[in-house]
Amino acid sequence: MFLTRLASAFSAARQFSTSTVLQYPKLKSHSGAKKRWRSLSSGNFKRAHAYHSHLNVNKGSGQKHRLSKTAYSHDKQTVTLKKLLPYGSP
Repeated sequence: MFLTRLASAFSAARQFSTSTVLQYPKLKSHSGAKKRWRSLSSGNFKRAHAYHSHLNVNKGSGQKHRLSKTAYSHDKQTVTLKKLLPYGSP
C-alpha cells in the first residue's frame, strides 16, 4: 500500500519536471552595445567610427578616410563587451 502511494507521488512529480538539470535564467544582452558592436570569430569586437555620417564638407579628406575605417576593441574593452554581450552579436 505504501509503495503504491510512493510510486504515484513520483509519477505526479514527473509531470511537472522533465529533467533534473537546473536551468538558469537567460542572460540579457546590453541594448546599446548590441547596436554598436559586432562580434568577430576571434573573440574581439568591431565598430564603426562616429562623426562620419554628416557635416563632411568641413572635414578634411584625411579625417574622413580615418573615420571610414573599422575600429576594433582593445583587450580591456573585449573583457567588458563579453559581459555585455554574452551570446555575441549578429
